[in-house]
Amino acid sequence: MIKIDGLIFNAWGRRFFDRASVTLPVNAKVGLVGRNGVGKSTLFKLILGSLQADSGEIVIPRAARVAAVDQEHAATPISLLETILAADTERDALNAELETAEPERMGDIYGRLIEIDADRAPARAGEILGGLGFSIEDLDRPMAEFSGGWRMRVALASALFAQPDLLLLDEPTNYLDLEGALWLEARLQKYPYSALIISHDRELLNNSVQNILHVNEGKLDLYTGGYDDFERQRAEKLRLQASSRAKQEAERAHLQSFVDRFRAKASKAAQAQSRMKRLAKLEPIGETIEERVAPFMLPSPARPLAPPLMRLEGVDVGYGEDPPILKGLNLRLDIDDRIGLLGVNGAGKSTFAKMAAGALAIRSGHMQREGRIKVGWFHQHQIEALDPDDTPLEIISRTLPEISESARRSRLAQWGLARSKQETTVFDLSGGERARLLLNLVAQAAPHLLILDEPTNHLDIDSRRALLDALNEYEGAVILITHDRSLMELVADRLWLAADGTVAPFDGDMDDYAKFVLERAKGGAAPTQIAREGNSKKKKKKG
Repeated sequence: MIKIDGLIFNAWGRRFFDRASVTLPVNAKVGLVGRNGVGKSTLFKLILGSLQADSGEIVIPRAARVAAVDQEHAATPISLLETILAADTERDALNAELETAEPERMGDIYGRLIEIDADRAPARAGEILGGLGFSIEDLDRPMAEFSGGWRMRVALASALFAQPDLLLLDEPTNYLDLEGALWLEARLQKYPYSALIISHDRELLNNSVQNILHVNEGKLDLYTGGYDDFERQRAEKLRLQASSRAKQEAERAHLQSFVDRFRAKASKAAQAQSRMKRLAKLEPIGETIEERVAPFMLPSPARPLAPPLMRLEGVDVGYGEDPPILKGLNLRLDIDDRIGLLGVNGAGKSTFAKMAAGALAIRSGHMQREGRIKVGWFHQHQIEALDPDDTPLEIISRTLPEISESARRSRLAQWGLARSKQETTVFDLSGGERARLLLNLVAQAAPHLLILDEPTNHLDIDSRRALLDALNEYEGAVILITHDRSLMELVADRLWLAADGTVAPFDGDMDDYAKFVLERAKGGAAPTQIAREGNSKKKKKKG
């Protein structure tokens, strides 16, 4: 489907691709991976033509339709359903042509509409919209009424509905909840054409792609299988490379020793010359450099508190004079609990986190809370609220005024922010660097409870693993909200579900929850009702 040959691209004072070549299989789903900043999104722009290569070529069949998901869909007055249906440009054009077509042309138009299964379009749109969390009530809402996060979902829904020959997805799960990520994982498995997916979601890369394309040191290397297969193959490749390099260095030393000893002896001159030629022909094998990932520092509380940390009996919680978001909460949190909080966006997960953090008072009921409890609370709004002109050194100085500047700099370095980054403005830091800074800062007081609301959105796979390791070493309680299924499975030992206006224990594990989500999406009324509504609108237009 796509062939890259000898690609060279330089920009912003560095070389992103250095004679990179790869051929991707036809109709394969391929995960594009590599450290933050290596050029994954840059490769997408080169494929789309918004950047031009310095040398080499990217070959895609001329008739192929290529589509990428925009940052977010425009805030137009057009309804959600009409926006999705319009993404199938051929169907849209044929339906428009029907309005003015000559009688002799009508048969061809209807024939093509039947061929592309146009009557099922509203049902397909419904399945996609329902899977991504939209309700029946959302169908007639104009796009301008949706927030940026929901318009991102619309952009994704439009791309999936249009079914291009090559679909480019850049971190598609970052703006989805766990339920949406589970649905997308299943949807991509069935996608009939080619897809290239930038993702740090290990489960998606294990379950939804057949190949991994690794960007490293300006090269593109294709591996067969999912992400776990890639890790095993790459580790073996690095091991063999290191072994070959060691053997070559030993041979080089042996040859050089012979040359040094006998070059001056006439009787050995020919042999010395032969060995010098052999030395010249030895192609150097590159040194295997392990990319180090800075750990997360999540200090455990010095001494545990008496259980429970929190007990809720008949608790209602909400905002202002509005009706409660959550009602009738009856839950207990103990000192070593690891709670995974599940539920669709809007079900009240962040409201619960805010209450647990002590930032939102309860409306009614009884809440028993340990008076000495220290809470570390991370949420996405903290990243958005950072002053773009602030620097990491200024931020840590306000958070830890009691330690010296050298100690602050040392701590920032431990968190993965080298000295060159410590006085860089927040505006110029990557999303991953901002997330690292805040995740480490919220834990500095050695809290008894860590509340993490989508902590992995800006972290690459290796950083997510470092966070997992730190959480498993941390000895306090954890409430985790994340769309990263792998992190949820390996951290949480109990699951709570936010649904129907309350939070209650979920009886099952993540596999049970994945089945529950997919069955609900498959068997729900949304697709049928959307199809019915779409067809009724079409009849009204004809009438």
